Amino acid sequence: MNNDLQVVNDVVYNSPWRNAYWFARMLLNTDQYGAIGKKEKFILALVGKLESILDCNALSNDEKLAVCHDALLKEIRNCARPGTKAAFATGDLAVALDNEIKSLDDIIVFVITVRYIVLPANAALRRVPSDDAIFCRETAQSILDTLGKTQVGKAISVWDTLGVHGCLDAERTEILHEFTKLRHNLDALSIKRSEVEDNAILTAFVQEFERRAGQKRKSRAGNSLEDVATFLFNYYGFDSHPKPDHFQTDIEVDKWFKCTDGWSIGISCKRTLRERWKQVSSADSNALSRYKIKQIWHLITYDRDLSDDKLTMLGQQRQIFYLSDTSERYKYASQHVGMKDYVRPLSQLIDNIAKEQGKKV
Repeated sequence: MNNDLQVVNDVVYNSPWRNAYWFARMLLNTDQYGAIGKKEKFILALVGKLESILDCNALSNDEKLAVCHDALLKEIRNCARPGTKAAFATGDLAVALDNEIKSLDDIIVFVITVRYIVLPANAALRRVPSDDAIFCRETAQSILDTLGKTQVGKAISVWDTLGVHGCLDAERTEILHEFTKLRHNLDALSIKRSEVEDNAILTAFVQEFERRAGQKRKSRAGNSLEDVATFLFNYYGFDSHPKPDHFQTDIEVDKWFKCTDGWSIGISCKRTLRERWKQVSSADSNALSRYKIKQIWHLITYDRDLSDDKLTMLGQQRQIFYLSDTSERYKYASQHVGMKDYVRPLSQLIDNIAKEQGKKV
């Protein structure tokens, strides 16, 4: 066991193939290095030039290293307009690569990283959905068609579950497909490598794909309930409305609608209040009245962190929480003298919107 660990450590810290991961990170690091790995036309031309130099029999290995090294750094430094932020970023990338590329093996690892990790990961992630609505819309519509408006909570819950599972299945399909291709490509390489070095390349792809897929998941999670709110408004024919003019609070409101009395109600859709409750607390009753905002309604699907303090403080600021009818948190708060006016069951959401808009559904 200790010998196996030593072999792994040698690859992670000493083998040129360790940089299959680090080169990928450098090429895709937006904040520090400008993410030139996403500029596919440029990066393809760059590795094509390096491959041509590597294939040139008239050059010795030392000459190939010198020419590749200079060409690589020159191309990277010149890929952005001088004096711009992008130029400073690519300049930093050139310095970082200069520190890592010391041998011809390092050039080969760089080329293989681009060909087998960076470009395939870019393509695979483009095929992963950016929102989950495609997995949810028909099922949510079937639930409302069959069970009716009082089961809107089930439609929202199923939307959330189907969206997560559908997108994760799409990720699994892509990573499995690209992982299989990568193994076949490695098997076809004539370059001498150990099994552990092959594993370093394979895990570099998986680790980088997972990092970027995780960023995409965060974006989807933030949009999921906003999508379901749009679906519900379209399904029942409700009218949405832009936010009140000049209203500048930190509240993230996903839907606005006008009531029959001319005042507005905002609907904020999130899985949990956790990340925004201090923001929404800034919208006091006076601020809402100033812009003729009657209330803010929060659709919360995960309500375990919705403490008594949050409910009472925000409830006193004309903010209402729609929770699952079967939620223990809803059952407790709806029967509590200090909180019952601030919570409503999701089964009443559609009727309440219709009432405020003077419609029948």
